[in-house]
Amino acid sequence: MDLNLLNIDIQNFINKNIDENIAKLALQRNPFPEIEWITILNQIEAKAKSKTKLPHWFSTKNIIYPSKISIEQTSSEKTAVYKTDIVSSESLIDLTGGFGVDDYYFAKKMKMVAHCEINQELSKIVKHNFNQLNVKNIECYSGDSLAILRELKTKWDWIYIDPSRRNDAKGKVFMLQDCLPNVPEHLDLFFEYSDSILIKTAPLLDISAGLSELNNVKTIHIVAVENEVKELLWELHKDYSGKINIKTINILKDKLDIFEFILEESSETPTYNLPQKYLYEPNSAIMKSGGFDEVGTFYNLNKLHKHSHLYTNSSIIAFPGRIFEIENAIPYHKNDMKKFLEGTKCNVTVRNFPERVESIRKKWKIKEGGNQYCFFTTDENDDKIVLICKKIQS
Repeated sequence: MDLNLLNIDIQNFINKNIDENIAKLALQRNPFPEIEWITILNQIEAKAKSKTKLPHWFSTKNIIYPSKISIEQTSSEKTAVYKTDIVSSESLIDLTGGFGVDDYYFAKKMKMVAHCEINQELSKIVKHNFNQLNVKNIECYSGDSLAILRELKTKWDWIYIDPSRRNDAKGKVFMLQDCLPNVPEHLDLFFEYSDSILIKTAPLLDISAGLSELNNVKTIHIVAVENEVKELLWELHKDYSGKINIKTINILKDKLDIFEFILEESSETPTYNLPQKYLYEPNSAIMKSGGFDEVGTFYNLNKLHKHSHLYTNSSIIAFPGRIFEIENAIPYHKNDMKKFLEGTKCNVTVRNFPERVESIRKKWKIKEGGNQYCFFTTDENDDKIVLICKKIQS
């Protein structure tokens, strides 16, 4: 960690160039020869990435940033805040501390948080930043977190882990055993030091694959921000062997859309119908959960087709996803396409349909954008149809 970065002139230069093109800046002469130019450029780029993702860090003076990839991989403040609704009690140890965003928010709920980070330089940066952020109840440890866990000999209320994929796992199916630390291998060890474990994984991890590797899973939280799934949170409790709750969360600007159900619990058979007045598309967190029948039966909606994952009814209701008014439903035939859509401008979505968006646009000369939304899908009779809609709810 180079403390020369805290020089007021360098900090002013970083702030002044936040919105500048890094490639163009790199061609300029370094105005601060006492520090490497690439180091200053990294601070500008990493801080720029923090502007919307980590606004509290961005607005705090004398924050030092790690490599931009660390910023890209860290939790956003929005998802970090959500995690504080899961953990409770007095103490937590984070075995994969990283940039420390989650721990900053855990510390608002806990009396004591331990931040473990194997990268010594990153650990120093995080410790410095916690001082700038005026956090007093986080202890930073540098080194192998499993060794630290054993050395501290402490019983924690929670263990938090965000395992990273090993380099030699590239190209393989994403499994937890391919990550560091290897959570499935060390799960018994973790339960020696805590009865509650929270594991964060990338959305890429298949839920059934995760369940095949983990025991004692009580709840799986699928967290999206503005309809983009950001992370899966696996909540484990020692000796738990009951039903698994799936909780989907879509964090929006002014609210949380939450839908939850019990995994593999028998539910009512979904009903099917041809398109009615309104069309409902579940948000990305629900889509990731696989709870397609559950969301339809809970909201008393009709599915268009078993595999379309689109829903319809004749009266509008509140729903965790996008809502459209169907203006026209046409068969996917040449004459109808020429009459209603060829050469027009609209937003194209495909659901359970044999053609890709790109080929549809090219084939029918459809331009992207506008206020019209077209869903190319399959109805309950296995007929290919196009629903021409206007959006009511984003």
